[in-house]
Amino acid sequence: MRRHVKQIVATLSMMMIISGCGIEEKRDAEWKQQEEGKPKKLVIWEEKGKGAALKPAIKSFEEKYNINVEYKELELSAEMKEKIRLDGPAGTGPDVLSLPHDQIGQLALEGVIVPIEVKEETVDTFTDQAIEAQMYDGKLYGLPKAIETPIFIYNKALMSKPPETMEELYAFSKEKRNKEEYGFLAPWDNFYFANAVLSGMGGYVFSQDGGKADPMNIGLHNDASIRGATYIQKWYEEKLFPKGIIGENGGSTLEGLFSEGKVASVMSGPWAFESYQSAGIDIGASAMPLLPNGNPMNTFIGVKGFHVNSFSPYQKWSTKLVEHLTNEQNAKIRYEQTEEVPPVNNLLDDPMIKENEKASAIVEQAKTGEPMPNIPEMTEIWGPMVTAMQLVANGKEEPKQALEEAVRTIKSQIEANHGS
Repeated sequence: MRRHVKQIVATLSMMMIISGCGIEEKRDAEWKQQEEGKPKKLVIWEEKGKGAALKPAIKSFEEKYNINVEYKELELSAEMKEKIRLDGPAGTGPDVLSLPHDQIGQLALEGVIVPIEVKEETVDTFTDQAIEAQMYDGKLYGLPKAIETPIFIYNKALMSKPPETMEELYAFSKEKRNKEEYGFLAPWDNFYFANAVLSGMGGYVFSQDGGKADPMNIGLHNDASIRGATYIQKWYEEKLFPKGIIGENGGSTLEGLFSEGKVASVMSGPWAFESYQSAGIDIGASAMPLLPNGNPMNTFIGVKGFHVNSFSPYQKWSTKLVEHLTNEQNAKIRYEQTEEVPPVNNLLDDPMIKENEKASAIVEQAKTGEPMPNIPEMTEIWGPMVTAMQLVANGKEEPKQALEEAVRTIKSQIEANHGS
């Protein structure tokens, strides 16, 4: 009997311990929820000129969750990046901010932005490329809002239809030069654009190992890249491109020539649509023509997204806001207001995009492009490769020499600035 009572007491004691643990866990969960709380306000940093497109999404978020949302516009690239580095740790930064995807790796490494957790069905909403661009070190750091990539843009008054191949475009450009006109211009001294040719010929920035960029394996000086740079050099040597489009102000010179109706076609992107149309140019658009080897140009894809400030006290609600801003309904509204192409699978088949010549050109070109690497080592690529391509464009060095020098410099900088 005594043994039986002891067993009952022991069982009750164990139940009380378990119960106590359960109560304590519940209390901890409630306390954590209370501690995090529901914010009265969330703040977004958005790209300059794009804030108005947020208003419908903000309004529906406020109505659904009873949380006020404010936004502030900043220059997307340098200003946004530098300001969050200071304001984030100081506690004066936003809860959500917009970034170009190639900045994700460095800011994640610095602890400025935080990985987010969303349902798989949310991830599946977007194209694989766009999600890939939001990943760093195997973690998701944001959700995409828009994609952009260089495309072929032409003046319909000077060109009846876009050529299918670069060989056709070359012949057209030769004919135009005989008339002291330009058939096609591309800022190929700028590596952002030149990579489309080098990569399309078979070169690469970093090799991919299991979907992860390997900064120790650079392919910008391999035989294929040299062939690409040699092809680029031909356009400058044969005076199909003017010297004035080389260098720091070359891009604006190119855009100006096209806006003045002096060039039949250019390699540019959606950022130029507004200025061309304001200049009264009736523009057409398509994917870039095929290279002489029969391959498409492998353009860099830029993906803009929304991210969560790691210093925000409301990271869960900020993530919910990111999901809301990028959902299909709000992505469609955003496109209608900005014409920025949303990488949302269902919308890419929507007539509003498929029947829009400019938008469909971006979608088609993106199919053969690749997101810019977003690892921190990518910052070491730009300077040396711009130098190399300008030497090639000006005829001051042969492509092989210029590219080999660039890669030596890149590797040295990676070792110095990113070595363990």
